[in-house]
Amino acid sequence: MKSRILTVPNQLTFLRLAFLPFFIIAIQYDRYAWALGILVAGGLTDALDGVLARGLNQKTALGAYLDPIADKLLLSSSYFVLALKGRIGWWLAILVLGRDVLLLVACAVILLTVGYRAFPPSIWGKATTFFEILLIVLVLLLAISDQRSLWIVREVCGYLVAALVVFSGVHYSIVVSRQLHAGQ
Repeated sequence: MKSRILTVPNQLTFLRLAFLPFFIIAIQYDRYAWALGILVAGGLTDALDGVLARGLNQKTALGAYLDPIADKLLLSSSYFVLALKGRIGWWLAILVLGRDVLLLVACAVILLTVGYRAFPPSIWGKATTFFEILLIVLVLLLAISDQRSLWIVREVCGYLVAALVVFSGVHYSIVVSRQLHAGQ
């Protein structure tokens, strides 16, 4: 059992979780280049753990739970800390964090009422995550060097993230409702 827990993909996920405090500290102390480097390293370990889990047939139940938790912790803490620093509006951070709380509550409700159900991400959830990450990258790039050309892209991306957060949150609510109905 220990060997199935300490797979290379799971170790990469643990490494990504270990990056989190350093990422937050870098932002708190205005070391945005470091924060961007840590974010890129986290993204690379995320991609690599998925490739290795599939390629080496090392998919585990722990990895299935831990990987999305690591992703959500990084995204949620990014939006929270960047809002604290005034780099992202609180309205957007609250939308992103609210959707994440909605997803956690929905998963918990499904688990408690009908037992374990697969809850794969939808195309809308994946698009939301992509644009949430893109916005963080843009915010960090703008904090490093004030490139006026990126300001418009950042603003558009921020509103796109807001729209996708709302839409995917409604979509997941419908999916949860159907799963709960099917489980009874």
